[in-house]
Amino acid sequence: MIDVKSHISAVRRTLGSRELEAGTARVSTISQVYDTDIDDLWDAVATAERIPRWFLPISGELKEGGHYQLEGNAGGTITRCDKPHGYDATWEFGGMVSWIEVRLTPEGEGRTRVQLEHVAHVDDALWEQYGPGATGLGWDSGFWGLANYLADPTSTPADSAAAAAWVASPDGKLFMRLSSDAWAEQAIAAGDDPEQARAAAERTYAAYTAEA
Repeated sequence: MIDVKSHISAVRRTLGSRELEAGTARVSTISQVYDTDIDDLWDAVATAERIPRWFLPISGELKEGGHYQLEGNAGGTITRCDKPHGYDATWEFGGMVSWIEVRLTPEGEGRTRVQLEHVAHVDDALWEQYGPGATGLGWDSGFWGLANYLADPTSTPADSAAAAAWVASPDGKLFMRLSSDAWAEQAIAAGDDPEQARAAAERTYAAYTAEA
């Protein structure tokens, strides 16, 4: 398994905003470079055969205009597909709709960056309570799964019990702590009050690790 600190450091995170018809939306961006070519990375992040190897079981039609459903998580509609360069989709969960935009870019021989933007209208009170880590830790966990899978494609995907056990382990808690802190620093860089941002990160960390 990849070293937690090295992985967290290798991931880029930024926060911004975008004007939509319904008003200003928050944009969380996460990206990482992987040691594989763009066609292989596309296959890993865009096909029903390989997405469950590192993320979650998925069903539906993975094509432009098709509907997808991640087991126990979000579903939505694929609104744009530009193989092997990226895709856009709605992200529908808990009665709320947001949007994801995935882009793949070659970065030298045999290396490719994957970037994901999550565009969402977030209630100010919810942002104050949990900050960007509410979704950021989830995306960090996905990128962690992808990194470990690509490092060892023969590995067995973790089931929900194994994933929960890992989160409760020292490495799992370290991962959640570092991810929480990283997103808090991005919130501060984007203009949030430092004390409030770090308090929100503590609440998010507690929610993900079930610690009081």
